[in-house]
Amino acid sequence: MSHVEEELASQPECWTRAAGLARDAEGLPAAGERVAVVGCGTSWFMAQAYAALREGAGQGETDAFAASEFPAGRRYDRVVALTRSGTTTEVLELLAALRASGVPTTAITGDPATPVMTAADAVVALDFADERSVVQTRFATTALTLLRAALGLHGEQVVADARTALAEPLPEGLLDCGQFTFLGRGWSVGLANEAALKMREASLAWTEAYPAMEYRHGPISVSTDSTATWMFGEAPAGLAEQVGATGALWIEGRLDPLAELVRAQRLAVALAAARGLDPDRPRHLTRSVILAP
Repeated sequence: MSHVEEELASQPECWTRAAGLARDAEGLPAAGERVAVVGCGTSWFMAQAYAALREGAGQGETDAFAASEFPAGRRYDRVVALTRSGTTTEVLELLAALRASGVPTTAITGDPATPVMTAADAVVALDFADERSVVQTRFATTALTLLRAALGLHGEQVVADARTALAEPLPEGLLDCGQFTFLGRGWSVGLANEAALKMREASLAWTEAYPAMEYRHGPISVSTDSTATWMFGEAPAGLAEQVGATGALWIEGRLDPLAELVRAQRLAVALAAARGLDPDRPRHLTRSVILAP
């Protein structure tokens, strides 16, 4: 069994543990604060999901940025950085700049023995969710669970859905598809983006992601009988029928969207195995992007 298989299977336990930390975790955004959440790659997509959840919960204006694209002239009450490794160059450089400007920062990391521990004003270390695989699974979803629980939006049913996502067989026909599209609405747009990234990283698949209502504005034109279109959350009225008319395989999101992401992680690993790839060591990728000075 690969590292990533073991790690993605441990997510229900990691989520439960993170939810228990949410109430007392230092530096999480307070209601009413104007917040930016930053990250790179997978962490950026988790930031997108949290930003939509927090604003939707009425907790305050929340933006999500790739760490390299943070708008330097914009003021926030707090910036939250998601970084599994704690060593990513863009994140550390941004935290240093924010400290110099006096903006409070919080980092959520998987490794408490890294530079981010002193780069941020407050740190939440989820070392129990750190990973050996290059491909992220449990750290990302555990970090989002921590933030989701702090908003009061995590419950036992989410964990139950994750267990279902791990136990049930994947939908028939998925491994025969040549193109995959993930769709979301609201906070699940970030999850759809992450599902597509997992497929590209682990299995080198042709994969795309869109807000569900945008799919009909052009992207649906690529759908054929070799396409799988997977909805995270409730689909807009009529979309399933329109996708079905293209001949594509329609996958309805029956579970909590975060649990649907677990199913997509499983698909990425299964397709990698079918293609003879090592999902622990995707080509051209490393655990952390550290840029030379």
